[in-house]
Amino acid sequence: MFFACLALIAAPLTAAAQSRTPSHCIALAADIDGAQYVHRASFDVTVPDETVRIHYVAHASFLLSTAGGLNMVTDFTGFLGGSDMIPDVVTMNHAHGTHWTANPDPAIPHVLPGWGEFGEGIDHRLELGEVLVRNVSTDIRSQWSGTEKNGNSIFIFEVAGLCIGHLGHLHHEPNAEQYAAIGRLDVVMAAVDGGSTVDLPTMIRILQRLRSSIVIPMHWFGEYTLDLFLTGMRDDFAIVDVQGPSLDVSLDRLPGRPTIMVLRPRYLIDNGDD
Repeated sequence: MFFACLALIAAPLTAAAQSRTPSHCIALAADIDGAQYVHRASFDVTVPDETVRIHYVAHASFLLSTAGGLNMVTDFTGFLGGSDMIPDVVTMNHAHGTHWTANPDPAIPHVLPGWGEFGEGIDHRLELGEVLVRNVSTDIRSQWSGTEKNGNSIFIFEVAGLCIGHLGHLHHEPNAEQYAAIGRLDVVMAAVDGGSTVDLPTMIRILQRLRSSIVIPMHWFGEYTLDLFLTGMRDDFAIVDVQGPSLDVSLDRLPGRPTIMVLRPRYLIDNGDD
């Protein structure tokens, strides 16, 4: 109930008191020919207009920062590193303790759990002016009943004309209704461990169907696991090792060919350089 009550607090923040550039999440979109992926960037440098900065913090946690000053963290564990930043929004999933915290800082305005009462799931549609955060529920394996229906959430961030999706701790391929609810994703963060989430052939099939412009692998346990995933994707996707934890993404600079952007996780350190 604590998380559910927090999730209902949806008053727009001052930094987000602006209109959102329309996105095409629930529509098909053609590739943007001739576009280039954007550069690496430090998480604490001002974000350009109509741009989202994505910083891979650790495991399945990413910091998404906007030009309007909003900071959102996925699969928030309560620890971001050596920074005193308080996120505006955190999302969480509870398949394992490395994807959530029972004690989020009460200063965080919007705490969005990816689950509700057992088997019932939860619905989020958080409108912050500059950003819309919504979720699509999926099932997870449960040690008690075999399956917890709607125990995981795919969180989608519509911002700067982009549709950015975080698949969470995905345990099965989405069904037709779930794919339709997800819609088009320009950027997707996908767990590629091949074991505790879906197996690699299933994840590869999911990503081939989503056909996102940018795929960011997460939840990989060492270079061997990452390389297995990259090998399986190499025929259909370009591969770029960003050689850092952060990149800036904007709608007009998405790659013309679906591309895997490999980010190297790094905890946040105030005034640090990436």
